[in-house]
Amino acid sequence: MSNTRPTTDYAMLKRQLMALLDTRDWVTNTAQMAAFIFQQVPDLNWAGFYIQREERVLRLGPFQGQPACNPIGFEDGVCGAAARTAETQRVEDVHAFPGHIACDAASRSELVVPLSIGDRLWGVLDLDSPLPGRFGIEDQEGIEALCQVLIEQTDLPDRV
Repeated sequence: MSNTRPTTDYAMLKRQLMALLDTRDWVTNTAQMAAFIFQQVPDLNWAGFYIQREERVLRLGPFQGQPACNPIGFEDGVCGAAARTAETQRVEDVHAFPGHIACDAASRSELVVPLSIGDRLWGVLDLDSPLPGRFGIEDQEGIEALCQVLIEQTDLPDRV
């Protein structure tokens, strides 16, 4: 694990994201957010959304990076764990995570934030890094705050 993580000014990113998400459209806003995070958060090799389009299954949504795994069941991988538990998953070494799905062999760590409206899971935001131990608690809290901006500024439909 790396002892030094890049520092990111999440308060500034939050303000920028609030200005960037200038429509209520979920496709536009999730696409913009994936691109924004991919460009602004250092040391990522994938950033994007998986959306719950059917019971206990996540389907690929807007993303930045290499082609991705699709679909992902709630019992599979880090994204499935976040969807199943409704809790953010911060994994320092994905190769040590039981049931990890290796979409990109270069990925070493992962941060997955569930997106819920009330008690209904809408989907997850998934971030991958080629660096082990890339995501700390400050990244988790910062990305969770960005996800809250998305939820507040977007009309996320019941079914997509």
